[in-house]
Amino acid sequence: MPKNYTYTDAGVNRNQRAESKKELSSLSETYKHIGFGGIMRLPYGNIFPIGKDVFLDLQIEGVGTKVLIAELAGKYDTIGVDAVAMVVNDVIRSGAKPLALADNIHAVASEPKLVNAWLKGIIRGAEQSGCPVVNGETGDVAEIIRGIKPNSGFDMVVSCVGKVEHQNIITGRDIKPDDPIIGLASNGLHSNGITMVRKILFREWGGKYEPTDIPEGLEQEIALETLEPTKIYVKPLLKLAGEVKVKAAVHITGDSYIKFNNLATCSQGIGFCFDNFHPQPIFGLIQKTATELGYTVTDEEMFRTFNMGWGFGIIVDKTDIDKAMNVLEQDNYDPQRIGRVTDKEHTVEIEYGKKQLILM
Repeated sequence: MPKNYTYTDAGVNRNQRAESKKELSSLSETYKHIGFGGIMRLPYGNIFPIGKDVFLDLQIEGVGTKVLIAELAGKYDTIGVDAVAMVVNDVIRSGAKPLALADNIHAVASEPKLVNAWLKGIIRGAEQSGCPVVNGETGDVAEIIRGIKPNSGFDMVVSCVGKVEHQNIITGRDIKPDDPIIGLASNGLHSNGITMVRKILFREWGGKYEPTDIPEGLEQEIALETLEPTKIYVKPLLKLAGEVKVKAAVHITGDSYIKFNNLATCSQGIGFCFDNFHPQPIFGLIQKTATELGYTVTDEEMFRTFNMGWGFGIIVDKTDIDKAMNVLEQDNYDPQRIGRVTDKEHTVEIEYGKKQLILM
């Protein structure tokens, strides 16, 4: 019988990561240095005051091992979009408008053509999010970074600060059973689960395909499909929040749909049911190829690891669903109702095909 293949088997141990995150509580000792009042805790991070009723949301994100696929394909001009997208999509979860970006790129060698390509992606992401890049740093650290090709290895991290007034904060509170969940489509894999993707799909890491192969069901080379940049949701989310009360905004990234359970920390007695999925072909290819390699990637594992076609989730009151959908449709964001809030506390249900999956 084929062995179940999980994210832990690929090299990312979820349980260990969860234990490690508990250590972050020690950082609360530093909150005493806030000058204008206390930290405000939100489901996906904290914001802090800089004056009366004005808060900043400061986030930092990287693109993980997606940089290795960029290196394998020799294509470096889109990965910067991912770096910007990952951080601005996190900032807007609080309702904050991104104000400024800063990038940090560590490389084997900061070769000018590579730097130019990296910055092209960052500039494109900045334009899509309406946010300037005000600072950055590039470091040559060949003894730390080890690429798969000579002088081309790198790691990319971007930080962003956003501002939100107190009355506009998306708190995650007052979510109730039967509130609808609106989904905004992803571009495919985005920047999560890539460690598993590499080890199943790419021969370089023990998988099946060469980067230039075009497997059945895909319309472009597999490396290019995997490198499709993460969508940026700044404009639709902020526009919607200006016209409808947004109860919660969720960037569907690491831990995928389990991530919604974070909202139960602010709204008690709730769970979630998702019943509308149209995943791009790359997701089916992962499962099919795993089978061909003698493994099984279960549907449950797919929904714990990947976005499965939806990159952002928005919860509004059920009385606001029609207005919210109309606002988003005006700018062709193709919103769809993808699920609802339930009264099954800390439970995420997935209705997919003819299966009902439970993610705890």
